[in-house]
Amino acid sequence: MINGLMPWGNCKLLPLGPLREPLTAIKRADIAVVHHADLVSEQKVKDIELVVQEIKESLPIFYTRMAPSYFFELRNISTKMHLEALRDTVVLCVSAIGSPDAFVQAVEKIGPLFVDRIDFSDHYSFEIEDIHMIRKRLRQLEDKSGYKPIVIVTEKDYDRDPVILKHLHPSQVLVLCSEMQIIPHKGRNEYSFMSLLKELLEV
Repeated sequence: MINGLMPWGNCKLLPLGPLREPLTAIKRADIAVVHHADLVSEQKVKDIELVVQEIKESLPIFYTRMAPSYFFELRNISTKMHLEALRDTVVLCVSAIGSPDAFVQAVEKIGPLFVDRIDFSDHYSFEIEDIHMIRKRLRQLEDKSGYKPIVIVTEKDYDRDPVILKHLHPSQVLVLCSEMQIIPHKGRNEYSFMSLLKELLEV
C-alpha cells in the first residue's frame, strides 16, 4: 500500500518518518496499491510508478480512492443520511488519522459552504480537554458564519471511542462512512484485481 498523497514521506522509517518498511520491501510484494490516487496529479502518479518499477519492474500497480457513501448521526447510529445533507452547511472536520488531507478534501467535494478542520496525530485518542477545544472552535465558527457548524468525523475515529464524542452534544456530530474503490487505469480494474488476488492465493 502506497499513500499517493505522501508516498515516501522523508524516506525514513518509523519513528523518524512515515515508512513502516524500507522501499526495498517492494521486491517482496505481489501487488502495489496506490491509495488516494484520485487526489494527486497524473504526474505524481507517474513518479510513483517510476519508483516502484525501478525496484520491481514486473509489479502490477492498482489505484484506489475512498468514496464517501453516507453519514450516520452520533445520536442515531442506525439512520443513514445522504451526502447531500452537508450542502449549504458549515462543517468542522475533526480527525486523528494518517491522511487528514484526504478526509477534508472528500468533505469539501460534497459541497458545504465552508470547511474548517482540527487534525490530531494518527491513532490519537480524544480526551475531554480536546472536546473543550473543539467546542471553542465551534463557537468561533458560529460567531463568524452565523450558522451552527456540524462536526464531521471518520469511521476510524468513531470506532476508536464512540463515547467521548457524545460530549459534544448538543452540536450535531456526523460520521462519514466511505468505501475503498479501485480506479480503472491502464486496463486494470476491480475485476482484474480480484482475479489476480485469487490466482495469487491459489498459488
